[in-house]
Amino acid sequence: MKGQLQKVLLLVGSVWVLSPNPVFGQEVRSLAPNKHIRRLSEIQRPIASARLLVQSPTPEIVSVTGVKANPTNKGVEIILQTAKGSQLQIANRSTGNSFIADITNAQLRLPSGNTFIFRSEQPIAGITEITVINSNANTIQVRVTGEATIPVVELFDSPDEGLIFSVASTAPAKPQPQPQTQPQPEQDQPESQTQPKPSASGDEPIELVVTGELDAYRVTNATTATKTDTPIRDIPASIQVIPRQVLEDQKAVNLIDAIRNVSGVSLGATGGLTSFPNQFTIRGFTTGSLNGSNYVNGLRLRGRLFSETANIEQVEVLKGPASVLYGQAEPGGIINTTTKQPLAAPYYAAELTVGSYDFYRPAIDISGPLNTDKTARYRLNAAYRTSGSFVDFVDAERIAIAPVFSFDLGKNTTLTLEADYQRSSIPDYDGLPAVGTVLPNPFGRVPKSRFIDDPKLENQRYNDTLVGYRLQHKFSDNWSVRNAFNAEIFDVDEDIISPALAADNRTVTRTAFRGTTDAQYYTLQTDLIGKVTTGSIKHDLLFGFDLFWASSETIRRTTTLPSLNLFNPIYERSPVQFITKSTDIFDRQNIIGVYAQNLISLTDNLKILLGGRFDWVDQSQDNRLRLTNTTVKQNDSAFSPRVGIIYQPIKPVSLYASYSRSFLPAGLFTINADNTPFKPTKGEQYEVGVKTEFLDGRLSATIAAYQITKQNIVVPDPTPGRSNLSIQIGEQQSKGIELDIVGQPIPGLNLIATYSYTDAEFTQDTRPNFQGNQPNNVPRHSASLWATYEIQSGGLKGLGFGGGLFFVGDRKGDLANTFTLPSYVRTDTTIFYRRNNWRVGLNFKNLFDLDYFESARDRNAVFYGEPFTVLGTFSVSF
Repeated sequence: MKGQLQKVLLLVGSVWVLSPNPVFGQEVRSLAPNKHIRRLSEIQRPIASARLLVQSPTPEIVSVTGVKANPTNKGVEIILQTAKGSQLQIANRSTGNSFIADITNAQLRLPSGNTFIFRSEQPIAGITEITVINSNANTIQVRVTGEATIPVVELFDSPDEGLIFSVASTAPAKPQPQPQTQPQPEQDQPESQTQPKPSASGDEPIELVVTGELDAYRVTNATTATKTDTPIRDIPASIQVIPRQVLEDQKAVNLIDAIRNVSGVSLGATGGLTSFPNQFTIRGFTTGSLNGSNYVNGLRLRGRLFSETANIEQVEVLKGPASVLYGQAEPGGIINTTTKQPLAAPYYAAELTVGSYDFYRPAIDISGPLNTDKTARYRLNAAYRTSGSFVDFVDAERIAIAPVFSFDLGKNTTLTLEADYQRSSIPDYDGLPAVGTVLPNPFGRVPKSRFIDDPKLENQRYNDTLVGYRLQHKFSDNWSVRNAFNAEIFDVDEDIISPALAADNRTVTRTAFRGTTDAQYYTLQTDLIGKVTTGSIKHDLLFGFDLFWASSETIRRTTTLPSLNLFNPIYERSPVQFITKSTDIFDRQNIIGVYAQNLISLTDNLKILLGGRFDWVDQSQDNRLRLTNTTVKQNDSAFSPRVGIIYQPIKPVSLYASYSRSFLPAGLFTINADNTPFKPTKGEQYEVGVKTEFLDGRLSATIAAYQITKQNIVVPDPTPGRSNLSIQIGEQQSKGIELDIVGQPIPGLNLIATYSYTDAEFTQDTRPNFQGNQPNNVPRHSASLWATYEIQSGGLKGLGFGGGLFFVGDRKGDLANTFTLPSYVRTDTTIFYRRNNWRVGLNFKNLFDLDYFESARDRNAVFYGEPFTVLGTFSVSF
């Protein structure tokens, strides 16, 4: 039955692949100039007062996808581009010298879903500033400020372009702006707009086109939690978004740097220099690519060990079980990165970063149309990185190339082809023993630069290639289909050393492995998205299925290396011979998932989210060693539900509660005494929270409380004579509180603040000294604060500075809780200057050169944090 179902779903997916219509909507950061804006004299339906434009209430949120400013014979007109201008609800008022219009059922949102703001200083004589912002999650505020008096503003509804605000100059004696006049340098528009260009004639309008999201840190919508573009305030779960601007300000060159800005997330059993896969703990549970918790553009990412940030647009962290839409995953949460997409307007950018420890990283980002009507677009991101480190012999080299092409196959259909190639070369680095670093050693303290692997061995070389497509077709305003495919080809050549400190506290024994891994991962996903109304109740529907195929082959040989003196190492000089084959394994995994979701709007302020998913998993492992040569097979199925409720007593406040479950198939490396595989681990979460906005929506906060229980954890069999076997009775529980604050409280000031309290422990275990222990690398308390300020006017306009504090509390260093990593507070700062199309900046990380430990795997692998480093960056764009 499962085989037939798989064939049917594959056939359906293939039909969508071959169809000339379906597609995934493009994400753009700029708007192509529109040459069909009508002047006020051409609009046949003038409205003299904003009050007359107020429409009957409607709960639909209208997207305003762009803002333009055109000069007129009276002054200037501000155009809010939308196809649904007649649905906008507007109320105007005045304060001091400002005219204010609140549009209560709309959002400034680029076609990509990213929010933005519009600001023009002194656009005409007598007007000091015009701003258009999202004042909260469903309100746009237009503010026109006069120099000495309230401006005269009229409104017009253009069925072709949207809503037009006609602003008259309050100083008629001064010359009117001419379309063919280039603005003076002191009147340069903000970076979020293209500069006015001389027109061919006085009849051609000047247009100021929004090209970026100036609401830099605060993102109002996310897709990871529901697989649809949903306001975060309407999601009964905690989801945090790290936009591109944060990565730029902090100079985050890897995913580890980015994740520090999210509460309840910490680095797992790998350090920043390690060659092992990046692992994180979310709400006390280990996540990473190896256990199905990493995604790119909503598709599973299995092999990617390191993530270059050059082509990342934003990072979304969904906390809590996500199996209802994504299938197998740890209950702590998932991490989804969204990549940069092609732009309709030409864009060319180059960047060079240099820094401490011979760090060099050039990068380019180019994009634009491929034809005159801009129905075909491209984007190319590429970066090369080479660096040393504070550890002897640890030098890394990485390259990333990511081309993307988007094609409009019709008015309602878009196809995106995307590839992403990343290659890394880095020596094996396994940290240092706890004795001599965290714990005292009678022979003294081990230098943080000590390398106890072997410099003569080959670097670990990782090649990861992603290729795929995204296809979206819109049937109507209410129904659309989305289809995507991703193929990941992953191969590794590696030399690995497993060091261990002997009882004499100075001798390091070392076992070495040389191996290869070749893997292929394929994902096919199709979603049907619709909106229906039953009476007064609205339904946002999602129906989907996905198929996942995986196969990997791992072969390793082993040998024993001479021991090292921890305090006076002499490395092996003769060639290392790997003779004994220790691993020869071939793994397969096939997963079929079918899911459905309904976001029910009972009223405008009361919503219920219901969802469920069935998964069928077939996996096998062939152990092809001559002496053992065994095959283990396992078939599992699971149902993962989610139910949540959102209540908004007032517009800025959302109260929510939710229940959800997760599942993760057990590995095939361990078996029961009866030689059978284990059941999947299962997670269960209860969560309540509050989401709120302050300062007219410029600042938002989420506070959440949760309890997660994970069952069916595999633990050692306590029965005498079965030390090499396991049983499945383990349980881990995590309870906590999290707070995330993000926004722009005043123009130019962006901030992120977080705090988390995590109480995690193993509540059931067969080992008496493990029950009640805490998982390693899970701090009970952690917090962060990062802020930047950019001067908005005057001679120093464009100069910015900022800094942050990152606090991580005490954490256990191993599962047996035999030692504790001490807490630390790391300080980072930045200073930058932005002018026209270029930017220069300096980032100082670990400003006070603090000695601290990032994480640990066990008593033989403790990882120091990076000491004081400086990164300097120069970038230019056209």
